This record gives sequence, C-alpha cells and structure tokens, in this order.
Amino acid sequence: MSQRIVSLLPSATEMVCALGCGAQLVGRSHECDFPPEVSSLPICTESKLLAHASSRAIDEQIHNLLAASLSIYRLNPRLLLELRPTLILTQAQCDVCAASETEVVKALAHWPGTPPQILSLTPHRLADVWEDIRRLAAVMGVAERGREVLRTLKNRCVDVIEKACMLGRPTVACLEWLDPLMGAGNWVPELVDLAGGRCLFGEPGKHTGRLKWEDLRAADPDIIVAMPCGFDLTRTRAELAALSSRAGWAELKAVRQGRVFLCDGSAFFNRPGPRLVESLEILAEIIHREKFRFGHEGRGWQRLGA
Repeated sequence: MSQRIVSLLPSATEMVCALGCGAQLVGRSHECDFPPEVSSLPICTESKLLAHASSRAIDEQIHNLLAASLSIYRLNPRLLLELRPTLILTQAQCDVCAASETEVVKALAHWPGTPPQILSLTPHRLADVWEDIRRLAAVMGVAERGREVLRTLKNRCVDVIEKACMLGRPTVACLEWLDPLMGAGNWVPELVDLAGGRCLFGEPGKHTGRLKWEDLRAADPDIIVAMPCGFDLTRTRAELAALSSRAGWAELKAVRQGRVFLCDGSAFFNRPGPRLVESLEILAEIIHREKFRFGHEGRGWQRLGA
C-alpha cells in the first residue's frame, strides 16, 4: 500500500527507510538527516531557537517559549498542502524534541477534503520503540518486513546482552545536557544496563530533570558520557567546557582515570529509532572497551582526551 508520507520526526524518518519505504517520503522536518538521501526532500518545519547559541542560552530560549505557551517549531501548512501527504508522522512525547501532534492538528484545521492520517509516536522505553516500528510497518502495509527488521535489531541487542551480563558493572553518568546539567532518562538507563553498566541518574521510562553539580560530584561515577540532545561530536566537545571548568572537575574519578566520553547524541541516543541499537553498541564499547569492538569509535563516540 503506497503512501505519500511527511515525517516530522527524525527517528520516524529512519524507521520508514529501515522498513524499505523511503521512496514514499515526500517531506521531512529540518532535523531529518539520515539516511543521507532524505536531505533532498522538502523541509516542512523550522526551529525558533538560535541553534548556535550556548547551551545555557538555548535552555533559556526553550524555557521562555514554553512559559509563554508557544511552540519551539514552525510548521509550513502551505507546503504540507502542496505535498498532499496521506500520512504524517509526528510525536506527542516532548515539546522540545520535535513538532508535536498538537501543532500538526492545528496546521490541518482547514485542510480541504479528507485530511491525512496522523501517526503519533510516544516512546518512553526500548519496548515502545519496537512497538512504534511494528505500528508503522502495519500502517504502511509492510507488516512482514517490520517483523524482519525487529528480529534483526533485537538479535543485535541480544549479542551485546549475552556478553555484558557476565562482566562487572561500573557506575555511569549519562548527561543529556551540560549547562544546566541534565541526566538522560527514558530508554538511556535501559541501554546502560543492557551494555553492562549501572546508570546513576535517570529512571527507565521517565524524563530526567536537572541535575545538581554537587550530586554529580558526590556520586563520583566511574564513567561520564556526554550525549547532549541535538549536538554532534564537534559541538559536544565545544560545549563540554561548561562542565570541565567547574570546581572539582579534575578530582572526579572518571576524569582522573580518563573515562570521560563524548557521544553524537543527535545521531544516536536522542533518536528513538533503529539506531538505538548502535547506541547500545556504543555504550558497550565505552563501558567494556576490552570486550566490545563494533567500530563506532571516532564516528559515534570519542574519548575526551582523544
């Protein structure tokens, strides 16, 4: 069943392509950039944030917009109408992550004729991501292909779990934002556990709020993993100065032992789609470097001192 799909969510775009339906995409969000071939699609959203501002300034922009009950993103209703989608993929999980279902419904309020179907994804845990892939495959009429994709993804997870469960479990602090400090929640604590670590901040299936510097110092993790939402490796390295300049940074165990790592949060950990399996592999390489070699170093993660 061929559709005309507009995806306003990077992880959903990746799901569509993983299911072999990339040719049905007719539009995307400004953040959809993988696989590379989607870059030629018309862009239906834009951000109101000054993306090159500091982490602290971006956080303040977000707070001010949400406090005023304003969306962080702009949709282009005229372009949506021109693209004539039969299916729009969006999310209802986070007002910060991407254009929300509420915004899409507003944009379609005066749609002539039968409006497109809206499929909204709201994953909180790894199992929810698997379910979203299954749902999307069913809606697109490729249920069997969905089962094959899920089987492959889950088997890759099992390969990591079987090795990691026999190893020691160092403490790990995953940081989703660096200024102000925020721990990574939802599926990230699960990934840390499956990769053979013990997540210090964040509870599976729940958002994690701000983290006090004093709490990080008191926990003194064996490993620190910086994975800021929306930042690639270069930007993460630049923003880490906000953390490494704090009093007491050099005394942290992870810093003294050279176990501070930078990750491409934009491409991996912050996108609840097929590449969460790569995210699991990245954590396995970081936490148990002596046991895992998937080849993600340099592309998905780097050591701070590298």
